[in-house]
Amino acid sequence: MQTSVIKPVFLWAAILLGTTPVVFADPMWQDELNWLKTMAFAAHQTDYSGTFVYQYGNHVETSRITHIVDRDGEHGRLEGLDGTRREIIRNNGQVWCYLGDRKVKVEKHQGDREFPALLPEQLSLLNENYLIKQMEEGRVAGFHAHAVIFQPKDNLRYTHKMWAHSNSGLLLKAEVLDDHGHVIEQNTFTQLTIGGNIDRTWIVADKPDDAALALSHHGRLHRAETLTGPSGWQVDMIPPGFKKITEMRRPLRGKKAPVIQMVFSDGLASISVFIEALDNNQEHPGLSSQGVIQVYSKIAGDYLLTVVGEVPPRTVILVADSIRRTTD
Repeated sequence: MQTSVIKPVFLWAAILLGTTPVVFADPMWQDELNWLKTMAFAAHQTDYSGTFVYQYGNHVETSRITHIVDRDGEHGRLEGLDGTRREIIRNNGQVWCYLGDRKVKVEKHQGDREFPALLPEQLSLLNENYLIKQMEEGRVAGFHAHAVIFQPKDNLRYTHKMWAHSNSGLLLKAEVLDDHGHVIEQNTFTQLTIGGNIDRTWIVADKPDDAALALSHHGRLHRAETLTGPSGWQVDMIPPGFKKITEMRRPLRGKKAPVIQMVFSDGLASISVFIEALDNNQEHPGLSSQGVIQVYSKIAGDYLLTVVGEVPPRTVILVADSIRRTTD
């Protein structure tokens, strides 16, 4: 199972939220809010190209990212530099994924975020759920940077610390820390070019035959179906501050039937709930983790309930234990 919030380790499998005017009375928070807005928009409005490292525990992944904004919109390219070819190219709302010698057109789901575009454009939730403070200055990848820390107001989410380029606001380094201040995972640029003459030869305009890319060697890649009515399931104990982003019925690789997925976000972290009928090849229930991602599965009658989140283990367990059917 994979959460819809994209990180490099999950990227190869498959937030831009609309801005809402918010008024804050505290002048200090207004200064911080302005800087956070600069950080949030910089990842989408700046031309840059560089290499960054994603690390958790002893696991290290190195990727090269390129981002261009021109009169045709926003274009991004992410290349894995380790192992088998892994590459994602984004052209506005269109996304192509290269896995080895296969090329597949995939959907871009609402709620998707990736380094360095980790901050949402809608920032009101952050102030509700985190104590936000500007911290020390330093250097990352040769650039002067300011650090900002997001301290949760409860024990149901992690602390986030981010370093942004002092001039453009582009995010240069991001850490997730546990209750004891230990780094769980980290993204950091090791080499970066901002602006200037950045290679654009990989940008490909949409073509009429692009729809053919939605076919993989397994057959048609079915699209997720957003649910407009009740799914028959409810989550009673979602942590305060988490808002439902979407509820859908979607296919997952290796599953015979589509599963129900609910996605919740507090602006920095996300939680996905997956509900599926049991089958003979079911995964073993229990708790597992990969960096900041916690996965907890349990059997409820004839269904398997799985919660995937960028939150502490206690949170995914709390959420899973509160899932219930609302219809027979």
